[in-house]
Amino acid sequence: MSNIRKGLKKVEVGLKWDPSPMGASPHDLDIVAATYTADDPEGRPAYLVHFDSRSPDGTITLSRDSRTGQGFGYDEVMVLELERLSERYTRVLVGVAIQQPPEGRVFGEVANTSVRVREAYTDLAEHDFAEVSGCTAAVIGEFSRDPDGHWAFRELLRGFDTDLAAFAAEMGTAR
Repeated sequence: MSNIRKGLKKVEVGLKWDPSPMGASPHDLDIVAATYTADDPEGRPAYLVHFDSRSPDGTITLSRDSRTGQGFGYDEVMVLELERLSERYTRVLVGVAIQQPPEGRVFGEVANTSVRVREAYTDLAEHDFAEVSGCTAAVIGEFSRDPDGHWAFRELLRGFDTDLAAFAAEMGTAR
């Protein structure tokens, strides 16, 4: 059992969705993590982790990346080793963005979407994106480090109607 009072240590974010109907272009959803320093907690992220990337120090990794939603269970999984993050980082936002084909997609057009944030066997949050069904991206949670160095999680669901590049630049404004 996790002891959240002592701070979060290692967290997993899982994302799943159903594949597109036959003949339609594939849905590609991506988990995105943005890290912020104490001197700029709402500005530009120090770095981003999303498809085909990991944090420079290896503390945030994407262990599964699906481009279609095919498979069983969670199609994408990101692991955040918060206890290993440099003291310089005090905030990490996690979100989900839809890689949009030219015609664009919103969460309401993707069947059976679900994202789960958990530490060990304790679920911290779970969303189906119904509240942001008209959006193309959403921040789902915020991890913040207190003055004692302990990490806490705050559930946050804020939708954005933008592409991945603009979403990454705007993530820090989510509160």
